[in-house]
Amino acid sequence: MRLLSLLGLLQTHRDWSGAELAERLGVSMRTVRRDVDRLRELGYPVNATAGAPGYRLGAGSRLPPLLLDDDEAVAVAIGLRTGAGGTVAGLEEVCVRALAKLEQVLPSHLRHRVDALKTVTVPMPLGGPAVDPGVLSAIAAAAWARECLRFDYRAHDGTPSRRTAEPYRLVHSGRRWYLVGWDVERRDWRTYRVDRLTLLSPNGPRFQPRPLPADDLAGYTSRRIASAPYRYQGRFTVHGPASAVSERMTATSGAIEPIDEHTCMVSTGSDSLDELALWVGLLGFRFETHEPPELVDHIRTLGERLRASADNPLRPQ
Repeated sequence: MRLLSLLGLLQTHRDWSGAELAERLGVSMRTVRRDVDRLRELGYPVNATAGAPGYRLGAGSRLPPLLLDDDEAVAVAIGLRTGAGGTVAGLEEVCVRALAKLEQVLPSHLRHRVDALKTVTVPMPLGGPAVDPGVLSAIAAAAWARECLRFDYRAHDGTPSRRTAEPYRLVHSGRRWYLVGWDVERRDWRTYRVDRLTLLSPNGPRFQPRPLPADDLAGYTSRRIASAPYRYQGRFTVHGPASAVSERMTATSGAIEPIDEHTCMVSTGSDSLDELALWVGLLGFRFETHEPPELVDHIRTLGERLRASADNPLRPQ
């Protein structure tokens, strides 16, 4: 545990004198020097600072062994097991290999905790399209370096196009990966499905970052993908708490904005008025329709048809 504490202090990326480390850890200077040597033997590049004897953690050329406490080890095991069922191509095999290595070195009491979780957990496949981890890494690197991305893109209706965009964030909905970026030609913010784009090389020029379109990019992405591609954009006041309404929706089926503790605004999209009407009706709450205007009459007609069917059910002869 003392090595973990020492490593935690060094990871703050500041210079520590031997005396400061000794005081923080409650040990002698000699013990600090011995523990620093032990970290170096394990592969952690602990550099000596100039001037007064001191230490700083540098960047290593190889991955040293991890030093984890009990909760961290279990959390990593759970994360690897969860990642094995994710939507990144090839990640399952990598996670399984890493998990096998981790479980080999877990103490028996921790292995029992992980095995118990494995025994009682039934994974449900997400079913989303897998994306190449190299594509995700390339997008992230371009966003970090502030370099424009060039890519071929396939819209939801299959229409191909070539895009140049300033990449800002990757958003994962649980089933799909999305890139939030500024489309250079269209001069507007766009949300792209990563599985529908093919990166072109080389990247475009560097760009000056602009303010993001929203503080809550997850909510922004949810609103964009729930309605933007569709013919009809539905907007409803739903008489139910936002927390209760959200339990009956997926993150990508619609966007919710609380109005007060009893009502919320719900936005979604569809190419069918029937689908819009049935979708909002099946949420199970009273609602008012604001958009599109033609949906109001459509819901009235649909309601009369359903009422007539309930009042005059067909009876078998």
